[in-house]
Amino acid sequence: QVQLVESGGGLVQAGGSLRLSCAASGRTFSSYAMGWFRQAPGKEREFVAAISGSGYSTGYADSVKGRFTISRDNTKRTVYLQMNSLKPEDTAVYYCASNRVYRSSYLVNGMGYWGKGTLVTVSS
Repeated sequence: QVQLVESGGGLVQAGGSLRLSCAASGRTFSSYAMGWFRQAPGKEREFVAAISGSGYSTGYADSVKGRFTISRDNTKRTVYLQMNSLKPEDTAVYYCASNRVYRSSYLVNGMGYWGKGTLVTVSS
């Protein structure tokens, strides 16, 4: 079983940056691919980024490509989401989730374990 805890959310002005972290429990963290998702008020949860267990492969939603970077440190059992050039439409609760198989994009219902999320608010 894997437990995931997100952190790093907050309030930032448009054009600013934030780095989210997702800390995982369990000894087999490196065997899991990881994904970041987000859910804006009144909208469905959507895929943001994915990373393979080794960290060598990544994938991004078109809406964040070139602005967000996903990475991981398996020695710390943590996955990160560096968010630059933030826009008001990036405002959402951000979740990390795990999957046994890496894919460059995920469906929400294809993930295994989920964290409880961290709120990112981007002001204009």
